[in-house]
Amino acid sequence: MPVIHDIPLSLKSKGVLRREGLGGRAKVRPEIKSLIEELLASVESNRLLGPAAAYEYYPVTGMSGVQISLECDRAVMGLAIPSLFPEAKEIAVLIGTIGPNLEKQATAYFNRHEPLRGLLLDGIGNAAVDSLTQEVCKFIAAESLSRGYQVSSPINPGMPGLPITEQRQMLKLVPAEEIGVSLTSSGVMVPRKSTSMVIGIGPKMTRWTQASICVHCSLGETCPYRIPV
Repeated sequence: MPVIHDIPLSLKSKGVLRREGLGGRAKVRPEIKSLIEELLASVESNRLLGPAAAYEYYPVTGMSGVQISLECDRAVMGLAIPSLFPEAKEIAVLIGTIGPNLEKQATAYFNRHEPLRGLLLDGIGNAAVDSLTQEVCKFIAAESLSRGYQVSSPINPGMPGLPITEQRQMLKLVPAEEIGVSLTSSGVMVPRKSTSMVIGIGPKMTRWTQASICVHCSLGETCPYRIPV
């Protein structure tokens, strides 16, 4: 079960602002932008990011309306997977994290009564997870292409058609403990700045944009991170 470290991440103020709900046409004060740049520099100088991912490929042995069956009597439940990956020959199950250090620093800011720094650093962490997702998807795509396959866009537990409860099963399918990721009894990932996803792999796979995902999300226009079509 492979593990990858030292994943290059691209962090820009624009991505951080979007994750703070300040994207689009929102007017942002210059001092906020300046503070974000300062925090981005501190993230690098203090090595607050430790991006890593654990993944595994599983051949698909069957599909029903509610699950995709895998080798070794394993399965991932969810209405979305059979409908989105109808021609998948394999799936890649992946867990990624940026590590605990950024989260610890954000908590320290809150404890020192510096909530703005804490909130902005938390937004940087969310943007880092976004970048991590993009990079690991590129990695899986490149490996799959070398075998003559295409990849789908990723789907994450909690999205329509893939229950958040499947996250516990997914952590059993990859060596999440090797990158320091676990679940609490209530199903929350630790470190919090972590992500899990399933990617379909096969000769013909459908991809979709983040905007198209937002169209079907139950949060609709109320979501501050929504990307318009």
